[in-house]
Amino acid sequence: MDDKIKFTPIDIQQWNRGQIFWYFSQMAPTGYSLTVDIDITHMHRMTKSHGISFYPAYLWLVTKVLNQQLEFKMAKKDGQIGYYNTLTPLYAVFHEDDKTFSLMWTVYNDDFRKFYADYSDNQKKYKDQHGILAQVGIVPPENAYTVSCLPWLSFKHFAVHTYENKDYYFPSVESGKFYQAGERMLMPLSLTCHHATTDGYHVKVFVKTLQEYADKFEDFI
Repeated sequence: MDDKIKFTPIDIQQWNRGQIFWYFSQMAPTGYSLTVDIDITHMHRMTKSHGISFYPAYLWLVTKVLNQQLEFKMAKKDGQIGYYNTLTPLYAVFHEDDKTFSLMWTVYNDDFRKFYADYSDNQKKYKDQHGILAQVGIVPPENAYTVSCLPWLSFKHFAVHTYENKDYYFPSVESGKFYQAGERMLMPLSLTCHHATTDGYHVKVFVKTLQEYADKFEDFI
């Protein structure tokens, strides 16, 4: 494991949501998805004025907010429930030539400019690599979660479902095509969570913080 990635085990008997976790993971395995509109008017204006691509800015900001909440970083490692100190975004790269995509990741850095430089470097090296993993010969880090974009369509709802029964508690995030609503530019954003680790309250905090940060994105550039 990367020295920068740390996994902290939790004693489920002492955990304040231990019974909730057990119920929604073992008795009635449950996940849920919801979609909200994020006002990206200011964030889009800031990235454009600084000559920054919006997609990596979106990846970074979503990851930054998720990393502030323990509930989104929960996982099972060697049969032990616990949480990672940070998440790494695992995202899709679209290939125009054959209309397929590959997965790529960029290790999260709280310094946006450093993350942006690492993202750009990955694009130069791997964006033309086809196959499920663009970074051929490299295994995604164990703290990688799925975050992507469906840039061709706006949607009212988007749900991600897994068809394999396994212990996976990271969230999945998907954004859609921007659209105008009066003078505002909105971005549909879908969040899929496992109820064993994440409740509606945690989603509320995530959405509220994401909007607040998008409204002051110049602070991070």
